[in-house]
Amino acid sequence: MINSTLRSWVEISRKNLINNYYTYKAHISNNMNIMAVVKADAYGHGDCIIGKVLSDSGVHYFAVSNIDEAIHIRIAGVEGMILILGYTPTKRANELLQYDITQALLSEDYAERITELNLPIKCQFAIDTGMRRIGLNADDTDYCEHIIREYANKLKLEGVFTHLCVADTPEQVEFTRKQISKFDALCDRIADLNLPYCHCMNSAGGLWHQSKHSCLARLGIILYGLKPDYLNTLPTEIEPVLTWKSVVSMVKTVNSGDTIGYGRSFVVTKPMIIATIPTGYADGYSRLLLNKGWVLINGRKAPIVGRVCMDQMMVDVTNIPNVELNTEVVLIGKSGNEVITADDLAHLYGTIGYEVICGINKRVDRIYVD
Repeated sequence: MINSTLRSWVEISRKNLINNYYTYKAHISNNMNIMAVVKADAYGHGDCIIGKVLSDSGVHYFAVSNIDEAIHIRIAGVEGMILILGYTPTKRANELLQYDITQALLSEDYAERITELNLPIKCQFAIDTGMRRIGLNADDTDYCEHIIREYANKLKLEGVFTHLCVADTPEQVEFTRKQISKFDALCDRIADLNLPYCHCMNSAGGLWHQSKHSCLARLGIILYGLKPDYLNTLPTEIEPVLTWKSVVSMVKTVNSGDTIGYGRSFVVTKPMIIATIPTGYADGYSRLLLNKGWVLINGRKAPIVGRVCMDQMMVDVTNIPNVELNTEVVLIGKSGNEVITADDLAHLYGTIGYEVICGINKRVDRIYVD
């Protein structure tokens, strides 16, 4: 149904979100719970509402990037553990206590800085098993064990975790297995500490790999119905949570010899009917979709012509009947039998679906359906 009050909006399906959660849960090991990753505004879906829907549906574990995200969803009513996966300035440590937030320990030095505060902050050590981003280096298991044991006596240490960097890439399965092996070996050595939360699985890892120690699968991109990698095949019940729509703001006829848009990058070779759509790269629709890609109008593909502008774009509707002012346009989603996903858009200009949905600007309204 067209929302006649808006020029560009996303519709977010609570039903698909919950369905994806339960579908994923049914496909992973029975000994793992799910930690919902709601960082980056729940990948552009709106962290407060997404977090509250999941919390009300029985999710008890959440992951975010930073303390502001953590506080944001806590105030919105999200219950259970909220783990900050990244850096928090130590000057804000009191807020970790105030809002009952768990902090990742990124390094030995960072753990010492937290210790010096003498506050009972819940913590989990990050372990670097090969990504080389954050964490204690698992290549030196003796060192990792020593540091974990030392700070288990100094801090309210509740767990350890690592991140799998190519779990979505079948041709690099051996590297993922090595990462999991390093993590499991470390967990074996510190088993007597009885840390309640040891976890290494991300979205892809939970579906396609096994760990004897991982008690949580950190469910991110698949929760929102997208693929970790364009070539991945997900369970058929997984569906995108987000649909992005706009409308036609003008229809015009152009003639042979005309050029369209900035830079005159599209040259008209025969009479065409062009529709203007009031969505552009300032909304998060990439300028890289220059003379490639399409939108969906009346169940058909309308190719993009010319450069995507800051606030508008032009598409070819010559072969699409009944296109007029205020006709609905689907940028991501379904129209009739046609579908375009965020993964499809990402593939067109060489990125990943994560970036597409995270890049949808705040000026694009979010509407929650179902």
